[in-house]
Amino acid sequence: QLQLVESGGGLVQPGGSLRLSCAVSGFNLDYYAIGWFRQAPGKEREWISCISSSGAATTYADSVKGRFTISRDNAKNLVYLQMNGLRPGDTATYVCAARGRPLMPTCTVVPDKGPYHYWGQGAQVTVSS
Repeated sequence: QLQLVESGGGLVQPGGSLRLSCAVSGFNLDYYAIGWFRQAPGKEREWISCISSSGAATTYADSVKGRFTISRDNAKNLVYLQMNGLRPGDTATYVCAARGRPLMPTCTVVPDKGPYHYWGQGAQVTVSS
C-alpha cells in the first residue's frame, strides 16, 4: 500500500503561517522527488513546488516563490511545505505527489506539473479574516 498523507492544514488569518506535512509510506522516500499542488473550487490544479529526492534541488511557482519553502526529512518519511505570508488567494486543497523511477527524481523544470506516480488526498488551507 503506497500512501501520501497530508496534514497541518487549517484556518489562518491573512499574513499568517502554516506548515504542511506530507507523510509517505509503502515506498522509499530516498528515491522520490516530491511535488506540492493546490486546487481551489472551480480552478485548475496548480503546481506550486518540487523537491528532489536528496533535497538538493527545489523549485517554486512564481505565485509562492519567496513565501513558501519546501523541505524534507527522509529519515522521518516526511516532506514539508512551510507557508508564510499567506493570502486569501492561497486558499485551496493542498496535495503532495511523488515521482520516482523510471522517471528522474529531480526537480529542474518550472512548472513541474508531472507526471507523478503517487498522489495524496489533500489538506484544506483556508486563509480568511
